[in-house]
Amino acid sequence: MPFGPASRLGVSLFDETPPVEWVSGDTADTAETVIRAVYRQVLGNAYVMDSERLTVPESQFKRGELSVREFVRAVAQSDLYRARFFTSCARYRAIELNFRHLLGRSPRDLEEMRYHSTILDTQGFEAEIDAYVDSDEYQSTFGENIVPYIRGYQSDACQSLVQFTHTFQLVRGASSSSLKGNLAGNSPRLNALVIQSIPTAVVSPGSSGATFSDPSGSARTRLGVGADDNGKVYRIEVTGYRSKTVKAVSQFRRSNQVYLVPFSELSATYQRIHRQGGVIASITAV
Repeated sequence: MPFGPASRLGVSLFDETPPVEWVSGDTADTAETVIRAVYRQVLGNAYVMDSERLTVPESQFKRGELSVREFVRAVAQSDLYRARFFTSCARYRAIELNFRHLLGRSPRDLEEMRYHSTILDTQGFEAEIDAYVDSDEYQSTFGENIVPYIRGYQSDACQSLVQFTHTFQLVRGASSSSLKGNLAGNSPRLNALVIQSIPTAVVSPGSSGATFSDPSGSARTRLGVGADDNGKVYRIEVTGYRSKTVKAVSQFRRSNQVYLVPFSELSATYQRIHRQGGVIASITAV
């Protein structure tokens, strides 16, 4: 795995792996690869036992009776998906997971969440799935024969920096699962954050604290010496990565260094680290 921004954010595998596409006339082995890729994406990287596989839709896809898009729909509307990501989850958790699984991104804003909540209220679960799979965005991005993939870290999938940060509340690296890996369980990750348009800390999956609960969206207040007028203090984690474009040799000899700085000094500290050849792995409120 290369050492760079994608690897530090845990998305290097997504970044380096080309989309999986079915081409008419492909071999049976390729069909099986596509089927596995659909299960992996639509079921949130969760393990699927042989007894849980959808044998009828799989057979229809292999015979050419279903496109990749229709096979995605069949998996997302199955009892397996419903049990894992709908009936066992809070409503807004189910909606944010639908975005992750079917469009590969986080919800853009409150209105988009409300839109899908209204569909659930008025038309039901299957219509909610159809709203993603039949959308113009799905068609223009994946078409009929490309398996959906995680893309919420890419600029063309985001309308704001806030939405970019929210992606990492849904995807904690290429090996993370929608079912496990966070103490929040089946509770929504983004509900209040989307409502208030609050960005969240982007923390490397390998960083200290990355396996614990998500940031609440508001920094704790530091009192006494060292606190600025706003009372917010930030933790900056810096790597010793060589920066050829700024300084030939990094002054950060250790693998990681950590700074705790008030908000008033955040910009100056960021610029100083950059000049000295360091790379900021994460900035989090403490």
